[in-house]
Amino acid sequence: MIFIKTAEEIVLMRESNLLVSKTHALLAREIKEGVTSNYLDKIANEFIRDNGAVPGFLNYNGYPKSLCISVNDVVVHGIPNDVPLKYGDIVSVDCGVYKNGFHGDSAYTFTVGKVSKEIDKLLEVTKKALYLGIAQAVAGKRVGDIGHAIQTYTESFGFSVVRELVGHGIGRKLHEKPEVPNYGKSGQGIKLVENMAIAIEPMINMGKKEVKQMHDGWTIKTADGKPSAHFEHTVIVKKDKAEILSNFEIIEKELNRESK
Repeated sequence: MIFIKTAEEIVLMRESNLLVSKTHALLAREIKEGVTSNYLDKIANEFIRDNGAVPGFLNYNGYPKSLCISVNDVVVHGIPNDVPLKYGDIVSVDCGVYKNGFHGDSAYTFTVGKVSKEIDKLLEVTKKALYLGIAQAVAGKRVGDIGHAIQTYTESFGFSVVRELVGHGIGRKLHEKPEVPNYGKSGQGIKLVENMAIAIEPMINMGKKEVKQMHDGWTIKTADGKPSAHFEHTVIVKKDKAEILSNFEIIEKELNRESK
């Protein structure tokens, strides 16, 4: 069943997603060489709780941490650990919070110092693909229009779209209907209706699309060991233009401050 959100519910979801983005902005100041993902997880947990919410991922289907932190060839669901980040790493942080009865969910891929031109391009294309997908999230379009926009753009650069993991509806539950693949054909799939809430999240590999799951039951890596990028926004489907509830601007403001 797909739940159409009321105006009041969207206000609450906006608050949850803003807190997710503020958590990312906090992490943007902390992600640097020598820092561990366990440290990032700890400060995110404290920040979320200090703001009257709980981490949306912690204990979700048994997941042991507050954040998913995926480094380099880890696509998604990387479990925070005590391995220090290295110069040149890319670090995808997926964060969720639960506040006022509603979930927020957003992901951002950070860099540790300088990265190669090829990796820079991967990040740039993945983020652009997210916004091209969001541009299709309007009433009357279909889920396939979102996936088609993402797939055609990323594949035009020689990158590949992960098939096994997809975006999703979101609201009182972290994962609701419909599923929102990052590939597909225009005009196919479930029709988008005004005030549907969906999380759109391209997971794009530098190499081949195939992935593998690690023995911990969570970590998903690229099969060929090449890097993967991940960006995600929670959006509300509208008549003319989707409303983006999460916010990259406050994250990038911190990143620009750190780089000066």
